Parts: sequence; structure tokens; C-alpha cells
Amino acid sequence: MRAARTTHTPRISRTSRAPRISRTRRAARAGRYPALLGYLLFLAFPLLWLLSTALKSPRELGSLHPAWIPRDPTLANVRQAFAEQPLAHAALNSLLVASCTAAVAVLIATPTAYVMARHRTRLARAATGWVVVSQAFPFALVIIPLFLVLKNLRLIDSLAGLVLVYVVWALPFALWMLTGHVRAVPVELEEAAAVDGAGRLRTLVSVTAPLLGPGIAATALFAFVTAWNEFFFALVLLKSPGKQTLPVVLTHFIGAEGVADLGPLAAAAFLATLPSVAVFALVQRRITGGLLSGAVKS
Repeated sequence: MRAARTTHTPRISRTSRAPRISRTRRAARAGRYPALLGYLLFLAFPLLWLLSTALKSPRELGSLHPAWIPRDPTLANVRQAFAEQPLAHAALNSLLVASCTAAVAVLIATPTAYVMARHRTRLARAATGWVVVSQAFPFALVIIPLFLVLKNLRLIDSLAGLVLVYVVWALPFALWMLTGHVRAVPVELEEAAAVDGAGRLRTLVSVTAPLLGPGIAATALFAFVTAWNEFFFALVLLKSPGKQTLPVVLTHFIGAEGVADLGPLAAAAFLATLPSVAVFALVQRRITGGLLSGAVKS
């Protein structure tokens, strides 16, 4: 009998596959940096464009072939912006409103989120559903009833009334965020505090709240930036020039015919974005930890 022929498929040794895998990893790792650089440039483009426009002279701004980098940088637009509009006073109003909004929103949202997370009753589930649904309401839908309510409370053209509106608008997202952080805190810690004789309020202040630091920081920053950048409510509710916030004052650089004074407007807008960027840069690590820790269950 004839012996059957056996075919052997060549095997690729691990030693030959290793260089291929290492080359693939190196290529993938090298491709990350250009992609990351492109993404950063995409995010920074509006800010860089504002800075470039703010440093250009009127002659350069009217050029048919404008350059990205100003040929003759000047601070005349910055001086003109502060001379034409009360930017410093408006920035103080925005800072006061945004700081009060962040503080009040955190003070209200922290104990409320604790109750919603620890007592999962029908009322808590209904409140959670309302929190999600309320985020779908457009500004134009609520501005008229909101205006009437504030008028009856005599809070029209008042920074306190604007803070109240911003707190109500920021609370749904603040509650949703902090509820996830409270659920990430082990219940055993609170049970141990209860065994030691601590009440609910003492447990919240001494045990739970310190562990919610990243989440509270993220929530406060969200409320601050939202109030700092908000325009529509401030435009409708504030009438006195001395009480207007920075986003409203920025519209004064646009004339009645819709023609913008581009240089001073770019300078003022660039300066208006610096506080938000500075706050993000200072608390970036806490914000990142706050956003991620609420998504992890213990």
C-alpha cells in the first residue's frame, strides 16, 4: 500500500510574530500624537482666532487677504473695548452671579441628591424622571411664565432674581450628577457612623460630603460656567445698564444695522473666555475624577 501523503502547514513562530506586533504598536502609538495635536488645534481654534483678531489693527482687519498671525500686533482693540463699554463692571456682575449660583446649587443639590440616592421610593424615582425631562425644555418655552413669576416677586432687573433662575436651571443636572456620586459611596461607611451615634445630618456632613469632593467640584464648576456664559435670561430679565452681565454687554459692540466692531468685540470676547479657561485649568484633575467617579458603582 502506498503511504498517504501528509501536508504540513507552516507555523509562524512566536519570535517572528513578535516584531510584527511591536511594529504595529509603535505605529499606532506614533499615530496618536498627530491625532491628539489635531484635536487640540480644533478645540483651540476659536480662542486662537479671537486672539489673532484682537491683536490686529483696523487696517489688517479690513484687508482682503488677512493673515493668521498679525503683522503688527497692537493692544488698541483692548483699550478701545474698555473705553467703549463697562467691561470690568459687567465682569464683576457675572462673577457675583456665577459664584452665588454655584454655591447655592451645590448647597441644595448635595442633601437632595443624598435623599434621592439612599431612599429609592416612588417619589424619588418620579423626581429623577422629572430631572431628566426638564432638561428638554427650551428657554423660549419657560421665559414668559418665568418673567411673570419674577415680576410678582419683584425680582425683575435684579441680580438676585437672575441667580434664582440660574440655580433652578442648573439644579436638574447637578442632582443627576451628585446622585451618581452618592451611590458610589459605600453604605457601610454610613452604617458605621450610625452605630457610633451619628445622625443623618452629621453623617452627611462628616462622612459622605468629604468623599463627594470631586463630584461637588465638578457640579460647582458646571453651575459656574453655565451662569457665566448664559445670555438669554440675562438679556430678558436685566434692563439697567449697571446690572447687565458680561455676555449682554458684548452685544453692545454690534451696531443697530448688525455691523460689528470686530476688533474690540474680539478683544472683549477673548477676555470673557479667560475666567472659564482658568478655572478649568486649575481644577482639571478634580473635575476629571468627579465626572468619572459618579459613573462607577461600588
